[in-house]
Amino acid sequence: MRAKTNKTIPSEVFWERVGRKIVDDRSCLAAFLAFHSAEVLEGVKPANLVTMHDREHTCGRNLYRLWTSYADELLLTSGLQAQVLSDCGRRRLVLLYSPLLLGDLLQRPNVRNFLHKAGYPSYEGVSQALETLTQRVKMDDFPHEIGLFLGYPLKDVAGFMGWAAIPYSSNGPWRIYGEPSRSLGLANCHKACRRRMAQRLDGGCDPTLCLCPGRVAGACSEAPISAAVGA
Repeated sequence: MRAKTNKTIPSEVFWERVGRKIVDDRSCLAAFLAFHSAEVLEGVKPANLVTMHDREHTCGRNLYRLWTSYADELLLTSGLQAQVLSDCGRRRLVLLYSPLLLGDLLQRPNVRNFLHKAGYPSYEGVSQALETLTQRVKMDDFPHEIGLFLGYPLKDVAGFMGWAAIPYSSNGPWRIYGEPSRSLGLANCHKACRRRMAQRLDGGCDPTLCLCPGRVAGACSEAPISAAVGA
């Protein structure tokens, strides 16, 4: 698929088209995970949220049920890890993350201080911080500090939560506060990662190979994670 085409094609149509090309259940789940973790695989985002409902997806398969059968194996080869934030038996919310990128992010003093202010106890590593996040999700469904785990700029998360006197400036995949150029550049980088992954999947790339970081195209050099989380 050309990038120009992918900008306008509805998501449902894209998945119906890609789904017809996938012959087995394992590859179908791999394609879904590769597309929805494209920014993480390219190293420009520490984590992404994925939602799966217990019903037929537009690709023609029930991804909620395929997760149980194939997720552990696929994630092992991808280098990604997953934290199931909630699962009510009909809907599963999963955080797909890079242990290296998320671990580096969570150790930064400004991030640690922010999460401490949000009520997080001291944590030694990713797993402890994610356990607290999981408990927060169970109580609140979408606690606002989750934006930090997703690599959103700290100024935007603080502005959204009302913790900083930063004026709202624009809307994108998330609400942007203050000077918008860096945040908008990061959002455009994320979109470019998705377009590249869509091109590979639509072009017939083996989904399990697309899910392998070593096979992923280069990241957007203008929007590194270190810039994204800066206050």
